[in-house]
Amino acid sequence: MFQKILIANRGEIACRVIRTAHRMGIACVAVYSDADADAQHVRQADEAVRLGPAPVAESYLRADAIIAAAQRTGAEAIHPGYGFLSENAEFAEACAAAGIVFIGPPADAIRAMGLKDKAKARMEGAGVPVVPGYHGADQDPALLAAEAERIGYPVLIKAVAGGGGKGMRRVDEPAGFTAALEGAQREARNAFGNEAVLVEKYVSAPRHIEVQVFADTHGNAVHLFERDCSLQRRHQKVVEEAPAPGMPEQMRAAMGAAAVAAAQAVGYVGAGTVEFIADSAGGLDADQFYFMEMNTRLQVEHPVTEAITGQDLVEWQLRVAAGEALPVAQEDLAIDGHAVEVRLYAEDAAQGFVPATGELRVFALPEAAPGLRIDTGVAEGDTVSPHYDPMIAKLIAWGPDRRTALDRLSRALAGSSVLGVTTNGSFLRRLLAHEAFRDGHFDTGLIDRDLQALLAPDPAVEGRLLALAAGALLAHRAAADTARMAATADPWSPWGRSDGWRMNLPAEEVLTFQRGEAESELRVTHGGPGRWRIRMAADGAELDLQWRVGQGGASFAAVLDGLQLQGAACVLPGQVWLACGGEMRRYLLVDPMQVEHLEEGAGGTLKAPMPGKIVKVTAAAGDAVAKGDALLVLEAMKMEHTIAAPGDGVIEAMPFSVGQQVQEGDVLVRFAEEAEAAA
Repeated sequence: MFQKILIANRGEIACRVIRTAHRMGIACVAVYSDADADAQHVRQADEAVRLGPAPVAESYLRADAIIAAAQRTGAEAIHPGYGFLSENAEFAEACAAAGIVFIGPPADAIRAMGLKDKAKARMEGAGVPVVPGYHGADQDPALLAAEAERIGYPVLIKAVAGGGGKGMRRVDEPAGFTAALEGAQREARNAFGNEAVLVEKYVSAPRHIEVQVFADTHGNAVHLFERDCSLQRRHQKVVEEAPAPGMPEQMRAAMGAAAVAAAQAVGYVGAGTVEFIADSAGGLDADQFYFMEMNTRLQVEHPVTEAITGQDLVEWQLRVAAGEALPVAQEDLAIDGHAVEVRLYAEDAAQGFVPATGELRVFALPEAAPGLRIDTGVAEGDTVSPHYDPMIAKLIAWGPDRRTALDRLSRALAGSSVLGVTTNGSFLRRLLAHEAFRDGHFDTGLIDRDLQALLAPDPAVEGRLLALAAGALLAHRAAADTARMAATADPWSPWGRSDGWRMNLPAEEVLTFQRGEAESELRVTHGGPGRWRIRMAADGAELDLQWRVGQGGASFAAVLDGLQLQGAACVLPGQVWLACGGEMRRYLLVDPMQVEHLEEGAGGTLKAPMPGKIVKVTAAAGDAVAKGDALLVLEAMKMEHTIAAPGDGVIEAMPFSVGQQVQEGDVLVRFAEEAEAAA
């Protein structure tokens, strides 16, 4: 077995590998960029080596620097994690040339499965079913458009070197093919350095089901059953579970055998995932599944497989890479219970799942317990940067049956508080409660179909959260007043208070909070320390609120009209962050003395929603645009984001051009005033 390994990755997977290696008595070397100098994986490793600046091309994608770090520290092997260089055949070869073990498959196997078109051709030869489509080398746009017509719409354009939804576009009609092709090629070129695509039939009611496979250097190969990864947004997974709901045993056996055959066809060694698309229109059937691709690495969702099999796949990776045989045979593996995983992302679901950045002011997840596992690579006080994938944690729940696992995971989300960075936590709880999903009747289109319902909070819950946000703000302000006045000659002076005190009358004030485009006005009557009467302007509802600060700094306990509640709050200049019962919010405090109203199409600006790089500009100063028109494309956190016109108007200026970096809040487009536009 190895004495020391290097982990060529970051985040939760680096932390996971370090934990397993330490348990096995193996020393670990971390690598890091300048943005990760104080990251969790760096703190947990025995040694750490700097790679370079934050951009991945100057740090985590520098194969030469990573190999040099291994040689410098005496690491015998390199674990690539997932992403970055984990599926890079040249990196695997460079490791071998340097006398370092690459903890992954042979370079030939990576190449064989790395390009989707060639992989599908090879799978056809091995008798593995594939989706009808065009997988040829000729990339002439006219030919690709003709092939799409032959296949029949809707079709899916996919980068042959792609993954994670990058370089992928669904096209429903011929008129949209050219723009979708250009977008997919550009995204593939930026992400993988290869703009080649394939075109295939879009399955109408698809289930994304993948099979975990493992092979060693002694000729043994097994599968560890399937995972269902159908709940996706932007072709990226949101919820994963094992086993797949409604999977017939005959189909499980057929899919497992096909996955092992796929691995053996390319001489595979180590952990891999064979991904299939299944047509669930008439229910899952053993004859209705097709090979999509093989991920030649460990997957983000591997914990659900570990939960139902009782195996440690990272330990398997290390042992197989060291030359050992697989620890079990196929007949020794069995499914025990059900496991579900959610990916907690720093992103704003209500704004099209746009990635978010910022400091984790509060980061409190439930403690790991029997049936509950938490994987993360961040801690409270860390910063979510714009340079890397925005996933901040994985929550995995196991139960003897699917309902128990779902309920356990929902409770874990309800007990989570993440403040300072917008997350998809509230969205995840609603998704887990979705009736069709809980009943096992879903496909990859569920989130898109029911998105508005999944984003819409219960009005009663929203009113409760607004009242709590007011309590958090008022309690914070009162504490600040007390601290400030304690340093004065008259600490009890009413003139030092900011609660609207007046002689012989109850103190009243109006608070206005903004979330998205909605503003909510609350009229507050002060009733003594930590007590308020809150009246909602929208519906006239009145609530009594009592507030107590907890022992955890940001934690609080409150009684709202007799209902006892607990949560966490963080008050920053002009905003209140609140977490309660799994619902997490950021409310902006509207200052009535400094309100700027920008009407759509009548002047104003369009600002960058996040830091990123301009990769395409489709409009120019002087252009008249309509609401929804694409103006530019911003690349951030590994994805492209189309910035559209918020309303009708005329562009006055576009300060940035292709290739330039922008920061969150930078003005991307300035619109002319209405009078000027008319002139």
